[in-house]
Amino acid sequence: MSTPALSFGSAARLYDSIRPTYPTRAVAYAVGAEPLRVLDLGAGTGLLTGVLRAVGHEVIAVEPDEKMRAVAAERNPGTQVLAGSAEDIPLPDESVDAVVVGQAYHWFTPQDALPQIHRVLRKDGVFAAMWNVRDDRTPWVAALSGIVGKEGYGLESAWQYGPVTPWFTEPERGLIEHTVTLPTDRLIDLVRSRSSYLTAGLAERARLDRETGGLAATDPALAGRDSVEMPYRTCVYRMRRV
Repeated sequence: MSTPALSFGSAARLYDSIRPTYPTRAVAYAVGAEPLRVLDLGAGTGLLTGVLRAVGHEVIAVEPDEKMRAVAAERNPGTQVLAGSAEDIPLPDESVDAVVVGQAYHWFTPQDALPQIHRVLRKDGVFAAMWNVRDDRTPWVAALSGIVGKEGYGLESAWQYGPVTPWFTEPERGLIEHTVTLPTDRLIDLVRSRSSYLTAGLAERARLDRETGGLAATDPALAGRDSVEMPYRTCVYRMRRV
């Protein structure tokens, strides 16, 4: 896994406190409603693990970063939280019904990860990758993206990460819209939880702090408000083991 992918550990608790969770509709689209044994791969601080557990799935979380794993274990007591990566999954062959990846597949090396995911899935098992993508159709969100950069890179329209054959069927897309209430004074914390901020130099961090603070203070949709509804589109791509 790349250095930016492993940058989140230094801000694990900040990440956990400010990043959006996943709507239950997205989980239902990804793996269905029947209780399954699910691997949350690249689980981070266990945000997706918590949603999976809440709707009745048995979950095993695998995460390479020690500090992120510690938060995931605190957030989800009683859940197995294991050290490992998408390229080296510490589970036996055909041991889970589904593998889900929240906000992490773009960090994987597909030619190594896809065979591993295929290996641990049972026959006809489901693999689903999902991302919470800020909805730039809202003007103030578009302004924020002008400061910090866009996210999603076209995921709302199509799968962006190359072929999944011969391991899986072609990805099917689901798109679930939802909003998350965000204290306006914590908009800067959302920016500070991003890998681009965590790996930036002092000058770039100062720019992001200054411009994000300026947006919160002057944009009519944000200025003077205690909280704001951040709109997201959760992009879910599901596929089946071949």
